[in-house]
Amino acid sequence: MNNRIADGRVKFRHLQCFLAVAQLGGVQKAAESLSITQPAVSKTIAELEAILGVKLFERGRHGAQPTREAQLFMPHANACVLALRQGVGLLAREGGAAAATLEIGMLPTVAASLAPALMKALTARWPRIVVRIATAANAELLERLKAGAIECAIGRLSEPERMIGLAFEQLYNEPLVAVVRAGHPLLASAAPAAELARYPVVLPPFGTLIRQSAEQLLGACGAPPLDSFIEVLSVSVARALALENDAVWFVPLYAAEYDLSAGALARLPLPAAGTDEPVGLVLRTDAQPSPVARTLIDAVRDIARSRFGDARPHRAPRAARKPARGKR
Repeated sequence: MNNRIADGRVKFRHLQCFLAVAQLGGVQKAAESLSITQPAVSKTIAELEAILGVKLFERGRHGAQPTREAQLFMPHANACVLALRQGVGLLAREGGAAAATLEIGMLPTVAASLAPALMKALTARWPRIVVRIATAANAELLERLKAGAIECAIGRLSEPERMIGLAFEQLYNEPLVAVVRAGHPLLASAAPAAELARYPVVLPPFGTLIRQSAEQLLGACGAPPLDSFIEVLSVSVARALALENDAVWFVPLYAAEYDLSAGALARLPLPAAGTDEPVGLVLRTDAQPSPVARTLIDAVRDIARSRFGDARPHRAPRAARKPARGKR
């Protein structure tokens, strides 16, 4: 293969698409993580293969599998993308013309709690910065992180196979609670668990870690199986349902803390023991954080320590629990 890197035809978009397809295992997932169309990803990969003169992926039933040449190329592509991002960040920090850019991922429930204080600390250190926050389910955040679409994530500890190539640093533990609007009839009930089916119930999406915690909470309080419920990941939508529709919202405690403190929402007296989930920083093990990402990492550690105290050692990923409540 001729050395064609120096002729300027390999662009950042080529490397970004290549890494996304290689690390996510398919064109569709890569397109979703990069917020572009599948044809655009396929065209970009074809261009890169033509420039390099090698086949990078074998397409089959199980997605796009990197070839030997792709595996050899991958660490160097990773290094190029990271170096470029870090260089832009350094220029911004030293007062250059470019603004620093940081792309991070957060669980929607975590973003509602941490983002305001975190952005305040970050912009105090980096006045000229563009921050892009991707909010998604934990599994999607981990995929985006592996693909290089985001530099770090604030999420939950996942199964061992999903954590390959990633490091998890626990920040705090968070229980799942059931909340309702102030004045909700269930607040006056002697047995609220038995009456849940009379009201809309808002649950985290099936397959998420906090949905497993919700299943555990429902089982522990003796609630009857739910024939009807609403699955939603969006905090704003779930909050509106709780405030306007008499819904019972199963939510991580700190995502509802502002409304609980203000008295807009109230917590139902259901047992939350055993529903704690560790929340923490997730970073790639094969990359060093950029200067602006390092600022964010230090800030989130300080904020978590100040608000929640020292985190307990995280647990090993648990075996998946079978969904026992509700119908699928």
